Amino acid sequence: MTLKKLFHDRLAVIYDAESRLVGALDQMAVAATCAALKEAILKHHEEKKDHLLKLEGIFEELGGRAARKTSEATIALLYESYEVTSTFGGFPVINAALIASLQKIEHYEIASYGCLRDWAAVLGHQNVSETLQKILEQDKATNRALTELARTRSNHEALCEEPIKEVLATTQP
Repeated sequence: MTLKKLFHDRLAVIYDAESRLVGALDQMAVAATCAALKEAILKHHEEKKDHLLKLEGIFEELGGRAARKTSEATIALLYESYEVTSTFGGFPVINAALIASLQKIEHYEIASYGCLRDWAAVLGHQNVSETLQKILEQDKATNRALTELARTRSNHEALCEEPIKEVLATTQP
């Protein structure tokens, strides 16, 4: 196995991850009760669509068509997000829960794009490396915005926990 093979393999995985996120972010926006969070999720949804286009361009630049390889990590993170949304939906804590789920996804993407960017550079694909850097910068900016929203608003709103205690009492054995 070679770095080139690894690069193409992981590029197909991140393409799958982005594809799955485009579908999931709309649902997360619906679950959010904070207007600022809803707006941030919808903005990120548009960025994800742009990331897909950029990735398709990278595949073309590398001489092939966009390929998807199942991102098991993204599936697991989205499942966790769905579970959190279904458990805490409608309560003040939902926004803090959504931010945590989104940040886990962002951290996975940041790690993935950082590696892909570096591998592209080593493989001599400078334009690809620069495109991946742009995607990485957007994901880092999203993560920072989510952190700020959590610290200044959602975590404090989540302190209104009395209804949550009632739900947890009925769902735990």
